[in-house]
Amino acid sequence: MDVARAVGETLVRCGVDTVFGVVGSGNFLTTTAMVGAGARYVAARHEGGAATMADAYARTSGRVAGLSVHQGCGFTNALTGITEAAKSRTPLVVVTGEATSRRSNFFVDQPALAAAVGAVPMRIGSAADAVAVAAEAVAVARGGRRVVVLNLPLDVQAEQAPAGPVAVPDPPAPPPPDPAAVARLAEALRSARRPVFVAGRGARGARSELVELADRCGALLATSAVARGLFRGLPWDLDVSGGFATPLAAELVSGADLVVGWGCALNMWTTRHGRLIADDAAVVQVDLEDDALGAQRRIDLGVVGDVGAVARAATALLPGTPAGYRTPEVRRALAGRGRWRDEPFADAGGRGRIDPRTLTIALDDLLPAERVVAVDSGNFMGYPSMFLDVPDEAGFCFTQAFQSVGLGLATAIGAALARPDRLPVAALGDGGALMGAAELETVVRLGLPMVVVVYDDAGYGAEVHHFGPAGHPLDTVRFPETDFAAIARGHGFASVPVREPGDLAAVGEWLAGPRTAPLLVDAKVTRDEPSWWLEEAFRGH
Repeated sequence: MDVARAVGETLVRCGVDTVFGVVGSGNFLTTTAMVGAGARYVAARHEGGAATMADAYARTSGRVAGLSVHQGCGFTNALTGITEAAKSRTPLVVVTGEATSRRSNFFVDQPALAAAVGAVPMRIGSAADAVAVAAEAVAVARGGRRVVVLNLPLDVQAEQAPAGPVAVPDPPAPPPPDPAAVARLAEALRSARRPVFVAGRGARGARSELVELADRCGALLATSAVARGLFRGLPWDLDVSGGFATPLAAELVSGADLVVGWGCALNMWTTRHGRLIADDAAVVQVDLEDDALGAQRRIDLGVVGDVGAVARAATALLPGTPAGYRTPEVRRALAGRGRWRDEPFADAGGRGRIDPRTLTIALDDLLPAERVVAVDSGNFMGYPSMFLDVPDEAGFCFTQAFQSVGLGLATAIGAALARPDRLPVAALGDGGALMGAAELETVVRLGLPMVVVVYDDAGYGAEVHHFGPAGHPLDTVRFPETDFAAIARGHGFASVPVREPGDLAAVGEWLAGPRTAPLLVDAKVTRDEPSWWLEEAFRGH
């Protein structure tokens, strides 16, 4: 068997069961081999979309995903999506053709580009090691939660790979937590009067362990944005800590005397540049990797280990169930003001534009509870992130580590394929919708019953509100109004133009119908006021 086919089959045998991509001459044979070996291939209309679909699929499914792209331009087209996945530590194998001759128009230094964006570059150097290197790529992606770029040189692809069984390396077991560090953590929890847990991406899958430990010490439960929904349904759930936090959640996190980050970086977004954590509060961080501890802020204790294992070990040292932060007053406050929709606001709609809060609350009431929500980047992004509820941590896919506009629709496609049992909802701004519009065809072709909501303020709203008050001209960030409903119909969508709340009745009609075509909600939203998280976002630039 030639190397191109051997590599494709090996990737599938090692666990890559779904691959996204755009096929060209340099990755055709490998992609075909993956399909022949049983993988599902999902064709995107742009490599950037394919990369983000693969990222979202891996995040939502918990499995290693594949991305297949052409050498040179195919790989560079995918780089933004690859960067987002690398920054998010998504287990992903990118298999790409590689032109190694510098005279080739397709030549770029692909390993250097991969390393520059935080991915792990690997290369099939010869036919003899092709199968072993391909298997290692999957093992590194899975065990290290890394994006691996597997370069497959064109001049090696046609060589004959030796026959033989595929050895699938086992992922390394996480190190057991240090008993002394766990004991210090347990003592901190025992002595805390107002503990708060903030769970991040690394805590997904450890809900039961964290809930049991929180019950033992009376901790309130919050998450970073990427783990939103992890504690859904619990009376002590604060939802998200950080820029998207409700006023009550921000108040309670700020009042904590102990904050424990579980698989969470405690970065500027989650802590509002540190302002959410009181100066005299103790801070503990639990993470699988030692170099993550204290990387974003000062901590008083770092514990290396798997979140679930550390939580179980600490629970064993806490026999009591103190009230901690779980007072009757806090319970009543959370029952009455625990969601953003509980906060009163003056509706700013009118003159042909709908208030995005009114829009999103209405959609939250209309759409089925079993949903998976994907949110693009932009001035609008807090509205769907906070006003659209999600059933659990698998119901929210947030590809925002790189803060790129334009990934939202592809994110929704990848998440939808990972959770076909749920209604996929893509929340986009007008800028991101136009950047990712090529993948509207992909939604229709795949038959996804998706709801795409475009929050159209006819501009790059973040820049409008950041630079406008200082008197800067805004011609570069304002645009004529776009008929997204017509664009969607041209791709085969049903569409609903929305300028006032009554227009949303058509969404209910679509939900009650056969849903044979996806739906795009073309919402013309008010644009006079900046979003409340905007100042926080620009503070980090």
